[in-house]
Amino acid sequence: MTVHQFLSSAGRAGIGLATGVLAGALLAATAPTAGAATAAGVAPGPAAPRAEEAALRQALADIVAAGGSTAALAQVRDGGRTLWRGAAGTADLATHAPVRADGYFRIGSITKTFVATVVLQLVGEGRLRLDDTVEHLLPGTVPGGAGITLRQLLDHTSGIPDYTEDPRFELKDEADILRWVDTGRWTTYRPRELVDVATAHPALFPPGTGWSYSNTNYLLAGMAVERVTGHGWEEEVRRRIVLPLGLTGTSFPRTSPFVPAPHAHGYFSLSGGPVDVTLRNPSGASAAGSGISTAADLDRFLAALLGGRLLRPAELAEMQRTVEVRPGVGYGLGLQRMDSPCGPLFGHTGSVEGYQAALVGTQDGGRQVALSYNPFDRSKGAEQQRAVLGLLVKALCPSAPTGGAAPNG
Repeated sequence: MTVHQFLSSAGRAGIGLATGVLAGALLAATAPTAGAATAAGVAPGPAAPRAEEAALRQALADIVAAGGSTAALAQVRDGGRTLWRGAAGTADLATHAPVRADGYFRIGSITKTFVATVVLQLVGEGRLRLDDTVEHLLPGTVPGGAGITLRQLLDHTSGIPDYTEDPRFELKDEADILRWVDTGRWTTYRPRELVDVATAHPALFPPGTGWSYSNTNYLLAGMAVERVTGHGWEEEVRRRIVLPLGLTGTSFPRTSPFVPAPHAHGYFSLSGGPVDVTLRNPSGASAAGSGISTAADLDRFLAALLGGRLLRPAELAEMQRTVEVRPGVGYGLGLQRMDSPCGPLFGHTGSVEGYQAALVGTQDGGRQVALSYNPFDRSKGAEQQRAVLGLLVKALCPSAPTGGAAPNG
C-alpha cells in the first residue's frame, strides 16, 4: 500500500473513492452524521442564516468527532462574500492549541487546477495548443510521446503510469512508514526523475482510449509550461493567478518543508503513538500537488476561475468538458465535475501525508466551499467520508432535502 492508503481509506490524491462517494452523496442530498464536538465559526460581513450556520458548524465538528480527524477548517463563499467559516479540533496534539479557521494547509492535488489554468491561459495566448504532442513540447521525455497530446495529460487520458504507484514508493508495513518518516520525506526529486520512474513501466492503455488518474501527467504539464515560458510553473502560477487575485496565503514551494503559521499539524497514527508529518520536502509532488493555501484563498481562486476572470470563454469551456469517470462524476482539464441537486459542481480534491482537502463550487462561480481536514483514526474511514460529504452538501446545496444514507463509493 502507499503512504496515502495507510493514512486514510479515502484513498490517494485526486478523483479517487472520496470523490466518487461525494458525487453520489450530493445526488442523494446526504445528511451529516450527528456528533458531540463543537466548532468555532466566524463570518465577516453578512452571515449565513442561523439554521444554515448551525448545520455547517455541526457538519464540520462531525469530521473531527465522528470522522476521526484531529482537525478541520472550512469556509463557504457566496456571491463574492464570506458566508461562513469555522474550525474544529486540535491544531497540535502536543500543545492542544485550537484550530484556526484562517490557517494554512497543504492542498495536494488542488495544485493541478492552478497548473491547468496556466496551461489554458497559454493556449488562449496561442503559445500552446491542446493538440500539441508531448514529443513536440518535451522531445525524448516520454516513450510514444508523439501520440500523446497536452489535452490527454490534463484530463488523464494519456495512459502514462502514475509514478507514485512504483514499488519504490510502496510502504508495505509500519517499518517502511517509519523509514519514510525518518528519511524518505526529506528527499529532493526532479520532475524528470519522477517521469522516468513512471515511464519505465508500460503504458496503461493507448492514448485517448481510457482514463486513469496519473500524477505524472501534471509533472509533464508543469515541464511544458517551463519549456514555453522560460519560467518555472510555480512562477507562472504566481504571476498569472496568485498576484492578480491577491492570494496572500498561497504558495508553491519547491523544496522548503515548512507550512506557514498558523496551521494544523498532520499526523500518522502508528503503534508507538502519533507521528507528526507536517514537515516534508514537497518536490516529490511538484506540479501534481505541492501547493499550500488557505480556505479563503481557495474560494477566491475558484470563484474567479468559474466566474470567467482567469480564462476566456473558449478555454473555460474546454476546461469543463469532462471525460465520464463514473456515473455522476467526470474529469475535465484539471477540474472534477460532480452532479448534484443544485446542478453540476466543479472543483478538485487533494491529499498529501497528514492533510486532505476539497475545493468545490457551483458552475457559475457563485458559491464555493473550501475544506481542509487532518485524518488520523484510520478505522473511521467510512464515518469520515460521511462527515466530509455532509459538510459539502450543506455548503453547496443548503435547500436540498436531507436524510438517507450515503451510497457506497
